[in-house]
Amino acid sequence: MKKRTWASMWLTLLAVVLVLSACSGQSGSGTTATGTEKGSESGASSKTLTIATPTDIESFDPHNNNNTASEAVLVNVFDYLLKNDSNQNKVPGLATSWEQVNDTTWRFKLREGVTFHNGDPFTSADVKYTIERVAKDETLKQNSYFKNIVEVKEVDEHTVDIVTDGPDPLLLNRLSKMGAGILPAKYIQDNGFDAFLKNPVGTGPYKFSKWTKDDRVELVKNENYFDGTPKWDQVVFRVVPEASTRVSELLAGGVDVAASIPSTDIARIEGEADKKIVKAPIQRVLQLIFRQTEGTITADPKVREAVELAIDKQGIVDSIAGGAGVVTRTSVTPGNFGADPSLYQTSLYDQEKAKQLLKEAGYAEGEAEMTISVSSQYKEQAEVVAAMLEQVGFKINLDVLEPSAFSERYSSKSFKEIFMIGIGNSLFDASNNYNRYMLEEAKGESDYNNPEVEKLLQSALVNMDPASREKEYQQVQQIFAEDRPAVYLYQMEGVYGTSASVNFEPRKDEMFYADEITPVTQ
Repeated sequence: MKKRTWASMWLTLLAVVLVLSACSGQSGSGTTATGTEKGSESGASSKTLTIATPTDIESFDPHNNNNTASEAVLVNVFDYLLKNDSNQNKVPGLATSWEQVNDTTWRFKLREGVTFHNGDPFTSADVKYTIERVAKDETLKQNSYFKNIVEVKEVDEHTVDIVTDGPDPLLLNRLSKMGAGILPAKYIQDNGFDAFLKNPVGTGPYKFSKWTKDDRVELVKNENYFDGTPKWDQVVFRVVPEASTRVSELLAGGVDVAASIPSTDIARIEGEADKKIVKAPIQRVLQLIFRQTEGTITADPKVREAVELAIDKQGIVDSIAGGAGVVTRTSVTPGNFGADPSLYQTSLYDQEKAKQLLKEAGYAEGEAEMTISVSSQYKEQAEVVAAMLEQVGFKINLDVLEPSAFSERYSSKSFKEIFMIGIGNSLFDASNNYNRYMLEEAKGESDYNNPEVEKLLQSALVNMDPASREKEYQQVQQIFAEDRPAVYLYQMEGVYGTSASVNFEPRKDEMFYADEITPVTQ
């Protein structure tokens, strides 16, 4: 009964908000970044692909970004040694083949005849510079994924050996993600890294043209790309934080693809003859992460349990996500190595017990005060969570931040008691979900400290036996189900609106490979 009540209440509220937005909002300009008319009648004939996303990139340094939104753009500029196809199988990128020499060494044969956007040839020197930079510079946001790499040896101009400090079951996964984007060694050494950031150079199918922070990234085709001529003359990623504006831009013909479409707008888009909705499960799990610093209210396990029991997860999926989600008590969802099926598609919901736990923790009605910080991207979900928590006796301060401000707060680890975030998994491995809870990584963010978990996670990092390594991660998940360093709400489903003039099949990893988005043949 309570579930239906929540769904009904919030659908009604959202309907009112939608009507008000429609009355006061303005339609999109219907133009591409270059000002060329882009109505549905022109479709993709301008050879410009325009994608609207909620969040901007952090920078053009692939080693110093830490969000999926950045990687989704940068994959078009920087290549990896290995690529993941749409099914997450490893396929050649800048490396044509690879083999394990011993427990700590992998050898990679590099593709010949590849040039960077500035004309410099791609060689083993670029791989050495790139991988050693991200592995050794602890200030880089991607360093934690690569710090186990000791050295890159240049065997010859097109062969490298990558040496790790111990067995690494995830090296190939690491080399096919953002922190392994290959940089031009000579260009950076000659001009400096600041010059590189102003005019970034990669080997990818698209070249940097312009970046207007919090507005758009503009790329142009790389005519000399080793894997054939790119399909688009120009690719524009527009930053549109407000969902209603993204929808308006799509309907007006201002963009070809719009990400993160609210459930309340799906029917509206599907009602247009030249627009469509495409959906796909993604690896992103919406969750609440707790600070457990001594003296913090969320350091009390009874408080964390009360939070989980107070939240009707299925109600949120039904009312806010339009059914596009699966409730979960783990962030390691099916398709990721180490998943524990017993914690997937399960939920706890008991408001009366949540109230009792708060009393046992010593808090009277309204005394258990907490701040929940959230990006505006998830504002509606956070509002529902806050209302549910207040029903059991919490006092919630909701701190809604613009995506760029949230990203800065996230990087500085300066949230208060709780932050809500949707976290993906670019490694498709449980380690990517849980390394943040190891002692070194947890400092300043959650301050989580469990010696048993630390031992299991440290072991899994070097365990080359898949069967026992999987059990280690499943054991961690069972501990987390009791410890609750985070409360996992639901696995998300990507919902995109597109023009009928393009073919777009969303990927589980949420990447926007521009050349996988194709114009519809007229």
